[in-house]
Amino acid sequence: MPISFDTSGLQQQDANRWVNPATRDMVSVQYFDLAPDLPAALEDLDTLRQRLAQHRADTGCLIEAFVVGVDGQPALLRMEKMPLPDQPTGLIFAASLVVPKQQCSATLTLLCPEAGPTGMREAMLAAQIGFQNMYPPHPYAPGLQGKLPYNAADDIRWDAQFPEHPLTRARQWIARTVPGMRLDPGFAALPPFRG
Repeated sequence: MPISFDTSGLQQQDANRWVNPATRDMVSVQYFDLAPDLPAALEDLDTLRQRLAQHRADTGCLIEAFVVGVDGQPALLRMEKMPLPDQPTGLIFAASLVVPKQQCSATLTLLCPEAGPTGMREAMLAAQIGFQNMYPPHPYAPGLQGKLPYNAADDIRWDAQFPEHPLTRARQWIARTVPGMRLDPGFAALPPFRG
């Protein structure tokens, strides 16, 4: 695999998947031997964000997207939410990191599902900031109406108030893991993605 990372606290399920036994959070690494399907170049972040938000609207919601460095290479970091599959309520929060190259890409995806009572972060914040303030326009596509709305509770400023929430866990794990991630030198040397 082109990406390696610290797997401390995770149980390996197979060659490309790990699970945190305490939270059921799952990490996977994949390599795709085809040109990345990103809708814009990493250098055109505004367009990339808008198109990613529109694309994700059919199945969930793009919360945020950034270009970050992974072992000296540019990568796209996305935070998204989707309904839990086969469940009447609840969400799964995903942090995905794509290191795109001209003709291939490597990805690391962290999936953090809600467990127990769902919607507590949203309910507590609605009481705190007012329900009328819970659904601002999407920051990347203001008129967007998708399967899941952009929610004020998705904002990173609330993470400290909800340290066990799956969105908080996803952000914290990515923040701890990305600085130590390494890329295979052969993969890192491939021609860069231009969009």
